[in-house]
Amino acid sequence: MVIDTRKCVGCMDCVVACQTENDVPASYCRDWITTEVRGRFPEVSMEIRSERCNHCDNPPCVRVCPTQATWRRDDGVVTIDEHRCIGCRYCVAACPYGSRSFNWRDPRPHLAKADPGFPTRTRGVVEKCTFCEERLSRGEPPACVASCPEKALTFGNIDDPASEVRRLLRERYAIRRKPGLGTGPQVHYLV
Repeated sequence: MVIDTRKCVGCMDCVVACQTENDVPASYCRDWITTEVRGRFPEVSMEIRSERCNHCDNPPCVRVCPTQATWRRDDGVVTIDEHRCIGCRYCVAACPYGSRSFNWRDPRPHLAKADPGFPTRTRGVVEKCTFCEERLSRGEPPACVASCPEKALTFGNIDDPASEVRRLLRERYAIRRKPGLGTGPQVHYLV
């Protein structure tokens, strides 16, 4: 995924789309918006950033999962099987990006409207962004990408030289969160 920090206005449409698409209650977030104020008054600027799981090439969450409930798919998406998750939260502790949440209570009563076609997680399991793997299987982009009114989020195959994500990375300088940790984060921020 490539996120254009110049286009993101912090509208939260991506967060709401994620919650709606994945039956995530408002009290949990699989993606979120951060703001950072830089400078000193009167010369200040604010950076707005949309964040989520980085779907790392070398994900520490996968290495520590004792039940193999978390794994990296062949296409690079790091996913989780909530039915295999035993709630040990090792993956939560291992993730240096804070991209996982633990369901301390049953999320189902806290949904405004549950989608009967989508399985809702239960109490005692971990959840995370999966780039809306059910949408990917239908050839659709993740809900956050589809909902962004500013088109700040782009999803695609980074290994394909002709893909839109590769074009964006060729044209603009990009950074990744905490690349020095050796995780190989695959969410790129255009600055």
